[in-house]
Amino acid sequence: MKRPTIADIAREAGVSKGAVSYALNNRPGVSVETRARILAIADRLGFRASAAARALAGAPASVVGLALRRPASTLGVEPFFMELISGLEAELSTRSYALLLQMVDDEADAGAEIEVYRQWWIEGRVDGVLLCDLRPDDPRVPAVERIGIPAVAVGPPSAGGRLATLWSDDAVSVAEAVDHLAGLGHRRIARVAGLPGLAHTATRTSAFADRGITEAMTVFTDYTGEAGARATRELLRAPQRPTAIVYDNDVMAIAGLAAARELGLAVPTDLSIVAWDDSPICGLVHPPLTALTRDIVAYGAHAARLLLAVIAGEQPGPHLDEPARLVARGSTAPPPA
Repeated sequence: MKRPTIADIAREAGVSKGAVSYALNNRPGVSVETRARILAIADRLGFRASAAARALAGAPASVVGLALRRPASTLGVEPFFMELISGLEAELSTRSYALLLQMVDDEADAGAEIEVYRQWWIEGRVDGVLLCDLRPDDPRVPAVERIGIPAVAVGPPSAGGRLATLWSDDAVSVAEAVDHLAGLGHRRIARVAGLPGLAHTATRTSAFADRGITEAMTVFTDYTGEAGARATRELLRAPQRPTAIVYDNDVMAIAGLAAARELGLAVPTDLSIVAWDDSPICGLVHPPLTALTRDIVAYGAHAARLLLAVIAGEQPGPHLDEPARLVARGSTAPPPA
C-alpha cells in the first residue's frame, strides 16, 4: 500500500502543495474552510507527516527524550526504571507525546550522552529531555542549557543548576529506615549502596552517617544483584559482622537475602534486611522484605508533567515529591542476643 503524500492531498483538494503544508502545520495562508477540507482529506487518506518533514517545517516533534548512561541490562533487572518509564508513558500518552529512549554505551563519559542530546535537538527529533542519575557538578546540566533544549533534571536541586528539578528527599527515608532498625535494637548496621558518583547516593550516604549509629558501614556497588551478593558476603564474613543491612535497591536486597542463606544465616533471626524502592517481588520472597516504598509510576508522571510545562515555556522551580516510606515486613526483627 502506497503511503499518501502531500501531493496526493493537494490533487484531491484541488489546491497547491504549499496550501496543504500551511493547513497541516496550522499556519496562516489558507481559509478556514480550505483548511478544514484539507485536514479531512488527510485524515481519510491516513496521511502522517514524517519527523524530518515536520522538523524542516518548524513543527514540534511531540516527543521527549530519555538517554540513560548505564548498561542496557539495567533495564532488565531493576524495576525502578521500568516503573519510571511506565509513569512517563502514561502521562505523555494523554498529551499525544511519545517517549524516545536511548541507552548510551560509554558509562564513564558524559560527552557521549551530551552528543545524543545535541543531535536530537539539531535534528528536531525531541521537544525536551529528562536528565536522570544526576551527579554533583554534572556537566550535562550546563551542556543542555548551552544547547538550548528544554530539560528537567530528576534529582536534588543542588545538582540541577538552573534546570527545573523533580526530587525526593532521600535523607528522610534513610532516617526512617535506620530509626526502625535502631528501635529494634540494632547497633551494627551496614548499607550496600549504589554508584558512589551519583548525587542521590551522596545524600543517602551523608544521612546514613548522621544517624549516630555507633558501627555504621557502607559498601558501594553498581546496583546489580551480583555486586549486591558480593558486598553482602564481604560484610557478613567480617569479624564484627552487621546485624542489619540496608540496600539501595530491591535487586541487591534479594541477592543479599540469598547470600546470607548461603552463609548459613537466617533472616531475620541472624540478619535483618531493608530494601530501597519496594517492588512486587519484595513481597513474594521469603521472608517478605521490609522496604522503603514510593509510587515510582506517579513519580514518572510528575516528571513528564514538569517537562511538558518547561516545553510550553513555563519556568517551574524545584518540585519536591513524596519521600519513600518504610513498610515493615518479615525481614526485620531484633538482633540476636
